[in-house]
Amino acid sequence: MAAAISCFVMSGGVGSRLWPLSREDNPKQFHDLAGDGSMLVRTIRRLRARTAGAAPVSLIASERHAERVRDDLAGLDLGGGMAVFEPMGRNTAVAVAVAAVLVLEKGDGLALVVPSDHSISTDRQFWETIEKGVPAAEAGQLVVFGVRPTHPETGYGYIEADGDGDVRAVRRFVEKPDLATAESYLAAGTFFWNAGMFLFRASAMRDAFLKLQPEIWSQAEQACRAAAREVSGLYLPQEIYAAVPSISVDYAIMEKTAGIAMVPAGFRWNDLGSWQSLLEVSPTDADGNVVVGDVVAIDTENSYLRSQGRLLSVIGMKDVAIVATADATFVAPVSQSQNVKKIVERLEKSGRLETKFTPAQDRVIANGAWLPRVRHWLFEEALPLWSTAAIDERYGGYYEAMGFDRRPIPRPKRMRTMARQIFAFSVAKTYGWDGPSEKLIAHGVDFIAAKGRTADGGWVRTLDVDGTVLDATEDAYDHACVLLALAHAHRAGNPDALALGEATFAFLDDRLEDRNMRGFLETSQGEGLRRTNPHMHLLEAFLAWYDATGNRQYLRRASRIIDLFRSHFFDADSWTIGEYFDDDWRPAEGEKGQWTEPGHHFEWAALLVEFARQSGQKDLVAFARKLYASAIANGLNRATGLAYGAVSREGIPLERTSRSWPQTEAIKAAMALDDTGGPDMKPEIEARLGRLFRWHIDPAPSGLWIDLIDERGRALAKDAPASILYHIVTALSAYMKRYG
Repeated sequence: MAAAISCFVMSGGVGSRLWPLSREDNPKQFHDLAGDGSMLVRTIRRLRARTAGAAPVSLIASERHAERVRDDLAGLDLGGGMAVFEPMGRNTAVAVAVAAVLVLEKGDGLALVVPSDHSISTDRQFWETIEKGVPAAEAGQLVVFGVRPTHPETGYGYIEADGDGDVRAVRRFVEKPDLATAESYLAAGTFFWNAGMFLFRASAMRDAFLKLQPEIWSQAEQACRAAAREVSGLYLPQEIYAAVPSISVDYAIMEKTAGIAMVPAGFRWNDLGSWQSLLEVSPTDADGNVVVGDVVAIDTENSYLRSQGRLLSVIGMKDVAIVATADATFVAPVSQSQNVKKIVERLEKSGRLETKFTPAQDRVIANGAWLPRVRHWLFEEALPLWSTAAIDERYGGYYEAMGFDRRPIPRPKRMRTMARQIFAFSVAKTYGWDGPSEKLIAHGVDFIAAKGRTADGGWVRTLDVDGTVLDATEDAYDHACVLLALAHAHRAGNPDALALGEATFAFLDDRLEDRNMRGFLETSQGEGLRRTNPHMHLLEAFLAWYDATGNRQYLRRASRIIDLFRSHFFDADSWTIGEYFDDDWRPAEGEKGQWTEPGHHFEWAALLVEFARQSGQKDLVAFARKLYASAIANGLNRATGLAYGAVSREGIPLERTSRSWPQTEAIKAAMALDDTGGPDMKPEIEARLGRLFRWHIDPAPSGLWIDLIDERGRALAKDAPASILYHIVTALSAYMKRYG
């Protein structure tokens, strides 16, 4: 009776050597490169084709690609297998350990672990090779598979094996060699390309891990026990998985274990890791060219030519790879095409977006296409409503929210909302609104000055509807909002804004500045975790005061926050900014330490570009690009194209709803990044505006917005918060200035 084998497909890579087609949000395993399904689907079909006995197939993939995995698996029979989702990439060692743990849950059976992105000649030859390794695996050996090399390849790892026959003893594993070494391996006849596939009894792999990597095994067991088992798959927990060392199974286990067996492959094999490899395995025309997409080739031979969404015309070329997508084109001699990784590294270093996300196919191309709608909605619908119905003429100040019946909702008045309304009317005046701006600004400034000051000269957090103080906490976030409002009110001509601003700066220096650890306290009492968000808004306020006065003291203040950004806020590995830190500016423990907000990434990006413009620190533009790229690649809901409320540093959604303000900040960031030496962001600006109107503005009553939307695009908001007007006015006014 044939041995039972549980199959596992590793599907967590990015495949940067197939850039610009393969990207972080759409890796190569999800692409149809041969015309008969994605590489992942072809791998699953191959594994299910075993004739000696049913082979259940599971796959181990990134949770950020869960929706794409579900789409690919639709209609496929996994034979009792399942999808296993990793919250973050941790290389292949833990993936193999998880496979062994899952097999041991049902008994000590055999496991076959394979990559998702290899080309193999036939299913029959594949399984004939695997079956030859079964006796050795049943006897407790770890079995690998080697492919006899046909040329001195420098892009593959090698296995040196002793003996002859169907099963041979592994002498050693060798990393990717240089050309001279690869030539010597080919001549020796004892070296094989490492196919990256493993066959083993689950208990044998467990024993190897317990001997060499007990920590990884323990964490894999814990992760599987604590995993969420849902209909769509097994979701491994982030809090455990984040601590697993990131290491390959070759380094962790195979290169340190004696008695490993190797089976020479009886099939033709290619890891499809470069455009050259695709040229070698794909059907060619009479001139030896692989042609995919809208391509016209004349006097061109032995080349890989691929285009997506645009005409590619080629004349007089030979032995080249040319791959064109909507936003990038790659050209290289076929023999050097695997060096595309150098291009990817260069792009990532400079913060380019093209390595992170795949451009949308339905972008609006005409620059300024939304201008008429933007101008009408802002000047004819929103500002007239909010400048009348949302003004509290009885008690002063502004109402906190507007119902969808276009009537104000009496609620306690937050200082940040009062300040943001002052800001909104000040900016509206600056950008050409002909409404009663001066009166509206004075109404707000007079109210907060009369009702909102503390005994120490700061600003309270919350006032009751009638203007009495509800919460006298002196909050750094609120002070940032007040300073921003007063800067713009000063520019708009308010006579009291300058003196109030100077008094607020004095309070900030005396009561909120943290002279020991740099930056600012959350409150004058120093309570709570440290957050980057108040610092971001203080940066915004300092830049506004510099712009309003030309006084460089405000630029020096901004520089101190930029120093914190460089030294503590920005994570260079994930291109993210965390939200919560301890008193030493270390990421907070638990989920709060993983918490990032795409909307704040967009806000930071725009502010960094502005600070770079004012200060001359041009290297900050690269940071801005990286933050924008991170938010686009990891922070968007694929169903709506809107930014999630929050994601982990690894790109796993933590707050799946979408609010309106991050979408406005994405517009501002795209406008800021345009014309900074990177990609053309104009189509992106139009696309972001389109989504703001499609999901948040157009479905709402005139002059209002749907602030909160679930991940399926359904409205959750019960009213329109006044604090959002600040975001919308800023983005739309800047758009009108740009194209009006």
